[in-house]
Amino acid sequence: MARLELRNLHAEVAEGDEKILEGVDLEVKSGEIHALMGPNGSGKSTTAKVIAGHPEYEVTEGEVLLHLEEGEFGDEIEIDEDQRTWNLLDLEPNERAALGVFLGFQYPAEIDGVTMTNFLRTALNAKIEEREELFEDEDAEEEEAEDEGFETSPMEGPADDGDVGVAEFQQILQEKMEALDMDEKFAQRYLNAGFSGGEKKQNEVLQAAILEPSIAVLDEIDSGLDIDRLQDVSNGINALRDEEGTGVLQITHYQRILDYVEPDHVHVMIDGRIAKSGGPELAEQLEDKGYDWVRDEVYGTA
Repeated sequence: MARLELRNLHAEVAEGDEKILEGVDLEVKSGEIHALMGPNGSGKSTTAKVIAGHPEYEVTEGEVLLHLEEGEFGDEIEIDEDQRTWNLLDLEPNERAALGVFLGFQYPAEIDGVTMTNFLRTALNAKIEEREELFEDEDAEEEEAEDEGFETSPMEGPADDGDVGVAEFQQILQEKMEALDMDEKFAQRYLNAGFSGGEKKQNEVLQAAILEPSIAVLDEIDSGLDIDRLQDVSNGINALRDEEGTGVLQITHYQRILDYVEPDHVHVMIDGRIAKSGGPELAEQLEDKGYDWVRDEVYGTA
């Protein structure tokens, strides 16, 4: 089981000194679904990007900790006692991803010339390789470095290189796409190029399903979805939790996705901090009454 812990997190725009997060405290465990709600400009998306390591934001105070248990990555990775807790602020985005942190974007990028299949297999193999390096013992690393030579170009090599080969990946991809009710033809299309908004969001969930993160942060993945796509995306999120044991931090403005993805915890963000937390009933209150009553409760105004 993994646990993501935000302690007194303060952050601002890296260029401009605009403070956005003002002491966020939050904890998400594997197998839990947390909904993070709040008005525009309250800091929800900034929280997601800071967790992932976006360079646009600078953390001025606090910690973002990832706690791991032995066996988190199966028998292939041995996690020593001193490797159970990682401060993500000390790591690059790719290292955070290797440890099992995933960010689903609100506005996924379009990349012409790169098929979904190639992108996803490359991402999966890169995560596996990076993870092995993070947990590799120093003696083994030094020995490997001594053995390395420069007789061949890094651009050369078999097309089926990497821990997960082409045939194995095709099987994984097919299973995940079937679970998400995605047409197999999408696998050969360029990444998000020409995709509708709903298809892009469905593809974000597919990426999470392939990478099997311990903690998935989904930034407004429900925005712009019609009812059919919303159900497909919701089914994918539920599968992440139920089948993979992933902990999900679902950032959303609306209660409607929570009709399909029932959260264990709901948090309301106001002015850069968590102002109120509760169960699923809190989201229903927000749908009925908006956010002003939470602000009034926090600041003691009428």
